[in-house]
Parts: sequence; C-alpha cells; structure tokens
Amino acid sequence: MADRVSISFKLGGHLTPETWLALAAVIAGESLSIEWDGPAFESSHRTVGEPLELFANEVAWGKVEPLETFCQDHGLPYRFWAGGFFAEWSAERIVFRGEGTPDSFIVDESDRVLIDRHEVVRRGSVEGILGYFDEAEFTVPPLVIEGDPDIPAEADGQETAHG
Repeated sequence: MADRVSISFKLGGHLTPETWLALAAVIAGESLSIEWDGPAFESSHRTVGEPLELFANEVAWGKVEPLETFCQDHGLPYRFWAGGFFAEWSAERIVFRGEGTPDSFIVDESDRVLIDRHEVVRRGSVEGILGYFDEAEFTVPPLVIEGDPDIPAEADGQETAHG
C-alpha cells in the first residue's frame, strides 16, 4: 500500500481554451479540489484573474506527476507542496517558473522554507542564503485562458501555450 500525504498545487500562465480543457482533465484525473476535502475539480471552479489553487489529502507518495509534466510541457509556472511521511521523506516545495527545470526546497509541514547545513555551505554567504529563501518564494501568476473577460491574453507579454 502506498504511503499517502497531503499536497497543494498552485499554477498559472496562459492557455488556449482547448489546452485548458486538457489541463482540467489532468486535474480531475488526479482527484484534486479547489479546497481541502472539497468537491471533485470541474473546469468551472477556476476564478478568472487568479492562479488556480488545488488541494488533496491522501495522495500516494505525495506525487501528482501527470500534472507536473503537463505544466512543464506547456510552460505553466507552479508552486507545489507535498507533506512529509514520518521517517520516509521530508516535506518539500517544488517551484517551476515556466521554463528550465523545477527547483526543490526543504520545507516543514506548514510549507515554511528550511535550510540545511549543506545548503548554507554551498551558498557561502548571508546574501546567498537569503537568495535561497527568495528563490523559494516564487509568486505564481494568474491562470489566463485566451478569451477571458477583462484580461488581455497577452497582457504581460507571455506567449499563449498551445498544445
């Protein structure tokens, strides 16, 4: 039987309506909700002009790989937290900025960023350590679907993801 923990996932970026429907299907397939212990996700649950926040308890190994892969493939930035499981693994925050590779940060069960001795030595200075915390505090942009009311799809210069 899989070890299970709680997760939260906040995502944003720009999508076509077709890609939004594909994303909504991935989210529903992962049994996520817009609130803790809330109803199953439906595409109508999105709030226009805001990032999409998703939650779930009892997620096997704290993994939602299909959702992470979809976001990475479509350049959708996200911030993902998964709780730890006793002595098996620690809580973690994953940040994907819409390109490149995701960054992983050690956090506690309240999603507060922690730092270990190895990272302190690697960073080498107070400024470097503060930079680590700054990197972890990524602000996810709104999730914009092409054609959203009052929000131009190209308002901030980002390309619309097609998929």
